[in-house]
Amino acid sequence: MKTALITGASRGLGRALARELARDGWTLIIDARDAVALRSAAADLGRGTVGIAGDVADAGHRAALAAAVADAGGLDLLVNNASTLGTTPMPRLAEQPVQDLAETFATNVLAPLALIQAVLPSLRERGGAILNITSDAAVEGYETWGGYGASKAALEQLSNVLAAEEPGLAVWWADPGEMRTDMLRAAGEDADAAPPPEEAAAALRRLVIDRPPSGRHRAADLAGAR
Repeated sequence: MKTALITGASRGLGRALARELARDGWTLIIDARDAVALRSAAADLGRGTVGIAGDVADAGHRAALAAAVADAGGLDLLVNNASTLGTTPMPRLAEQPVQDLAETFATNVLAPLALIQAVLPSLRERGGAILNITSDAAVEGYETWGGYGASKAALEQLSNVLAAEEPGLAVWWADPGEMRTDMLRAAGEDADAAPPPEEAAAALRRLVIDRPPSGRHRAADLAGAR
């Protein structure tokens, strides 16, 4: 039985992708900052799902996730989905508080790398995969999205280099596109007009199943390739 660790899985894309993998029989370890929402997600995903509440930017929480991986006997897939928008309302770069940006990078870049480091031996042993959730804001010049986009661009390059350094693993960085989520709503966008996260999750499931070579993917392209 395969095991996946998915961060930020209490709602939105993380929860939708966890549901897809649960249907395929995966053992799941999930996390989120909201303990109540996480318990609801774990119950929805079924028996055997391990939910650990906490912040991925916290070293103690990441240690708990790594311990859960060891208890499960290893790891086949790490999904770094948890992230933060940073400063809201989202400012232009001229007004971007630098300390806020440092905290954004701590969550969106440093925490994923630290978690990768913590579970890398298990992933190497199983020839596993890493899926880092990024954004079109990493490659497009959207006004007010500079702080968040810069953090996602850093995550993309981290993924790119990791793919070169770990040829025994599949390393994917994927742009899910706009989704009907609380995060998009918090960014001031019309979230109600966006497709539900279940659509992107189904596309990312295809990525996991087909296991293409390491690289950047868009959920829209994966969905169109069916």
